[in-house]
Amino acid sequence: MVSVDGFGDFSSAAWGFGQGTRITIDGRVHFPHSLGVFYQAMTQYLGFPHYGDEYKVMGLAPYGEPRYLEKMREVVRLQDDGGFRLDLRYFRHHAEKIDYAWEGGSPHVGQLYSAALEELLGPARHPDEPLSQRHKDIARSTQAMYEEAFFHMLNAVHRHCETDALALAGGCAMNSVANGKVYRHTPFRRVYVQSAAGDAGGAIGAAMAVWHSVCGGQRGFVMEHAYWGPEFADEALGKVLERHAAEVDAAGCQVRRIGDEGELCRLAAQAIASGRVVGWFQGRMEWGPRALGNRSILGDPRRADMKDILNLKIKRRESFRPFAPSILREAVTEWFETEDDVPFMMQVFQIRQEKRVLIPAVTHVDGSGRLQTVHRHTNPRYYRLIETFRDLTGIPILLNTSFNENEPVVCRPEEALDCFLRTRMDVLVMGNWMLTRHGETEGPAS
Repeated sequence: MVSVDGFGDFSSAAWGFGQGTRITIDGRVHFPHSLGVFYQAMTQYLGFPHYGDEYKVMGLAPYGEPRYLEKMREVVRLQDDGGFRLDLRYFRHHAEKIDYAWEGGSPHVGQLYSAALEELLGPARHPDEPLSQRHKDIARSTQAMYEEAFFHMLNAVHRHCETDALALAGGCAMNSVANGKVYRHTPFRRVYVQSAAGDAGGAIGAAMAVWHSVCGGQRGFVMEHAYWGPEFADEALGKVLERHAAEVDAAGCQVRRIGDEGELCRLAAQAIASGRVVGWFQGRMEWGPRALGNRSILGDPRRADMKDILNLKIKRRESFRPFAPSILREAVTEWFETEDDVPFMMQVFQIRQEKRVLIPAVTHVDGSGRLQTVHRHTNPRYYRLIETFRDLTGIPILLNTSFNENEPVVCRPEEALDCFLRTRMDVLVMGNWMLTRHGETEGPAS
């Protein structure tokens, strides 16, 4: 097991071995040295100031070349034990008080990098400044340096533990691009990253620790899905629509309750196949930052213009950021260069060369995709929707992005309805209720 984070309990990385109900910690990297701080500082340097913007750097990286990697190796220095050290000349967090505050419901972190970093790499990008090729190359070099340190650590862990199974945790375990390269750069052959790999994942670890120590329980629970959040009965969804009937009517929407699941999936799949953008609000909300088919916005992966459509109608985000493919579990090897099961969308793999032209909306510039495998037994309705789309189009994949518009992912039906009404989403499916802009879909209701 390996944990890589920004900072926690005076260490930013730790590794060890777990067997049965016991875990031994064999090594640590201590504050102020941190891969998480390195990546966050580079994110700020590249003009992405918001907490959590690291995924933007990860999305931008494939558009550049690692031309600054040698300079990055001055910033992050690998150690013989598998760890790393930062050259602290390039950072402020070890010597100065860094502002950390909540602004409008989200955390704000003060500048982590020092003036020396700008002397090394050139001037930092202002958030309003256009992205140049230099910025893209620095993003690629940042990702390459992270991967170099990450795989250096994993290979050292493998030499010590001699197992082919790896569990990853910590906020840096959200780096799905690096996670998808573990098999290429280390001897590990099985990787597990749970859906809330960051700080939130500590909750399940604490619960398991108490169970083992107080109740004497044996290891038995396996987290194979992330659907642990709130859910809402169909009757409650109907009442929400009743309370907001005036707004729904004013938006020119038709509301129907469709009691037959097959018919519901058929109409939704037809809408997606015809180029519509569908909000999909079902069952229990996902635990963790990824929308996994219960609080999702769905689109047709075959359309090369679908990213532009989504950004125009709803997301209003940078054009370089990719959307994810949700795929039927049985179809993975046909479409991706992997056999892995990736239920939590935590790994990026290459899409097979001959398939990329068929699903351009979910194929990144480097031919990769951040796949999510969908199982019939863990999410039967979402599985059935993708299955129905496959029967219509021959493609066992849907484009999946989070149900939101530059805000937290929707949790309650009121939030889903609000997002639908204030954006240009075409269809909303909440439980058995379907809302359509007039003229968008046809079909019988029951």
